[in-house]
Amino acid sequence: MIFLASFWDLVVESAPWLLVGYLLAGIIKQVIPDRWVKGQLAQPGAGSVVKAAFIGAPLPLCSCGVIPAALGIRKAGASKGATSSFLVATPETGVDSISFSFAVLGPIFALCRPIGAILSAITAGLLVNTMDREDESAEVETDTGHCCSSSQQEEQEMPPLGERFVNAVTYGFGSMIADTAKWLVIGLGAAALITVLVPQSFFLQWGDGLLAMIVMVVVGLPMYICATASTPVAAGFLFAGVSPGAALVFMLTGPASNIATMGVIKEQMGTRSLIAYMVGVIGAAIACGLLLNELYAVFSWPLQLSAMEHGETWSWWRHALAMVLTVLVLRVWIQPRFAQRGRLAENA
Repeated sequence: MIFLASFWDLVVESAPWLLVGYLLAGIIKQVIPDRWVKGQLAQPGAGSVVKAAFIGAPLPLCSCGVIPAALGIRKAGASKGATSSFLVATPETGVDSISFSFAVLGPIFALCRPIGAILSAITAGLLVNTMDREDESAEVETDTGHCCSSSQQEEQEMPPLGERFVNAVTYGFGSMIADTAKWLVIGLGAAALITVLVPQSFFLQWGDGLLAMIVMVVVGLPMYICATASTPVAAGFLFAGVSPGAALVFMLTGPASNIATMGVIKEQMGTRSLIAYMVGVIGAAIACGLLLNELYAVFSWPLQLSAMEHGETWSWWRHALAMVLTVLVLRVWIQPRFAQRGRLAENA
């Protein structure tokens, strides 16, 4: 019962911000054409690496969705460095995870998370370009022209504003929730378990410096977790005594360095690119974590964790939004079953 109460508190606290984030994700998806993204990243060099980080950071793609998108921009002519930068920035942060971070972890984390994601993405991309150089000039010229012509065609075929808004709502509260539902539930459940079961002394034994961050890297590496789902897990770690910097390291490494992503990088770009990618992600995440700990110490910032203790009351509208979020998540598993039964009934 304590676990369920803690779980529901997290759902109620996060529901308004998640719903806003999902809506913004849908709007961004409809405003920014895929072909435009590919066209911007088709030039080799440091410029495309920086562009990839800033383009990828707000995009509404999780750890699973970013892989085909990154392969698409790679095939469209993006350099290995730009592709790596996009692979890091996109799953590490996004409009939905930023709003969720603000709700659960406070404004400092909501600001530091995207900054850390962009810095780690640029670092990884530049390292990949440096350690694994390639001659892409001919391929870039061909693919850039194709992307530009396709982008112009997309702009001509852009649907009316009202239809785009409907598509944004459909994508944000449909496809986007479907992509993140499983890991969101796992993340909230893990956060509730950590809060209820893990004693503070367990993480305090690792201290709050470099060793604690290495532990967070080891914890985050094998996890196939999106930025949104990593947020409540990080909150659980903070409740259990982990330092802010170590929690940031987990949120940066977990979404960007899962086994699936590493396998795709090795297969598509080679071992040297994979090594450079991992060094960039882990090194930049730890550097950001150490800097965040220093900032907390220098300015004496308090931890602004907003998960409530069991027994406190929430406003009725928060419970209502939590129910809306619950229905949208449950629909991901229930709707396909009804559709399958309908098809079976038609064939009978």
